[in-house]
Amino acid sequence: MEKIQSPDDLMERIGRMTRDNSVCQIFIPGKGKFTIVLHEEDSQSIAADAESDDELREMIEKSLEAYKRGDYMTTSESIKALSPKDFA
Repeated sequence: MEKIQSPDDLMERIGRMTRDNSVCQIFIPGKGKFTIVLHEEDSQSIAADAESDDELREMIEKSLEAYKRGDYMTTSESIKALSPKDFA
């Protein structure tokens, strides 16, 4: 377990993490013990997902068509349309 004395120490420790060294335990005085786990970013884009999934591609295309027609609700409109009965 590594004792962290400053934000720079923490950033330096995180910077040393890799796929093979993806978990570290640290101790921050006055706070306690922490376990940090590195989850690498998924570099695959939505476009790549849509290319590999016909159903997803169709859903995105239909959504874009509906948006162009003005057939959509804003988030605020959707929330206002909810009632307590929707959660029963």
